[in-house]
Amino acid sequence: MKAVHFGAGNIGRGFIGALLDQSGFETIFVDVNETLINQLNERRSYTVELAGSAESLEVHHVSGLNSIQQEAAVIEAIAEADLITTAVGPHILSVISGLLAKGLKQRSRNNGGSVNVIACENMIGGSESLKASVLEHLEGDEADAVLAETGFPNAAVDRIVPDQFNEDPLAVKVEPYYEWVVETPAIKGERPAVEGITYVSDLTPYIERKLFTVNTGHAVPAYLGYYYGHKTIMEAMNDPKVKDVLRGTLAETGAVLVEKYGFDKETHQAYADKIIERFENPDLSDEVTRVGRAPKRKLGPKDRLIRPAFEYAERMNEEPSHLAEVIAAALLYDYKEDPEAAEIQEELKNEGLQSTLARVSGLDAGHPLVQLVEQKYNQMKA
Repeated sequence: MKAVHFGAGNIGRGFIGALLDQSGFETIFVDVNETLINQLNERRSYTVELAGSAESLEVHHVSGLNSIQQEAAVIEAIAEADLITTAVGPHILSVISGLLAKGLKQRSRNNGGSVNVIACENMIGGSESLKASVLEHLEGDEADAVLAETGFPNAAVDRIVPDQFNEDPLAVKVEPYYEWVVETPAIKGERPAVEGITYVSDLTPYIERKLFTVNTGHAVPAYLGYYYGHKTIMEAMNDPKVKDVLRGTLAETGAVLVEKYGFDKETHQAYADKIIERFENPDLSDEVTRVGRAPKRKLGPKDRLIRPAFEYAERMNEEPSHLAEVIAAALLYDYKEDPEAAEIQEELKNEGLQSTLARVSGLDAGHPLVQLVEQKYNQMKA
């Protein structure tokens, strides 16, 4: 079996590529990083280290193609692939869509049969978003022919890959824990035979569980850690003040998930406890400024802080006190090297909190959540 994977970075190699190899796929990585592509072609293997343990695994049957210099070869690889995956980052999906469209069009002309394209990105509806971008490059009968044989099932992925520098450019360290959930209705043909994928009929509960637990949870030691002067997530997790807010925050998001999707309360609590353990792994510790980067996006209406806080207030009819404190800490995040943080600080200075938060979050300036965040913000700034 052959897989084409867009993105030869740490997530691509350490997560998706590793599982593809363990499932018997020959994997062709597509990337613009010439060093990585050359190393993949020269060595045809690399090492994945499991953080916090002495274990490692060797990934074999890999090669690489440069998407700029070897476009024709990439198109041919897509036309022959049994599975296509991505781990390029949400903003790059539209960038690769043109090349992907050419490959899928060639596949259709070759009568290559059904294939599935799975975007393994940290976003909601990644595969659907990629599909929409691909269709912008196809017209009429071409689009119909491609869609008839190509599935774009959405996925939720979860594996911490810390910021790292390795002498070996292909070596990568990842946490042992991972989750890869794929939604079945959009699949064309047989389900991809990848060990480690959990197939579900409705992905929404799993996406929100991950967003409201892993992503929301990680934001707590990032923004509160920065507020208390900590440099790393590990330092922040060793601070009882931060850890108390983290537990309170996950209790609030957990209440939303249990009420909304019917998750078993004890099972979800065990999941949340596992997430906290993952943040405490010293081999996975990251700088708070890397985890907290792009606060404007993370304060968006559908993202990890505002959305669960809003839903908690609506569904539980209570104040999301801990979430509000984390939102306030995100507004106090004044790391000058982060463009979004600098923008927020300038807006706060010129327009005040209510106006700034309303514009970023999509909430009305008079919303009770905005008022609660302002109260927390003033207390923390005093």
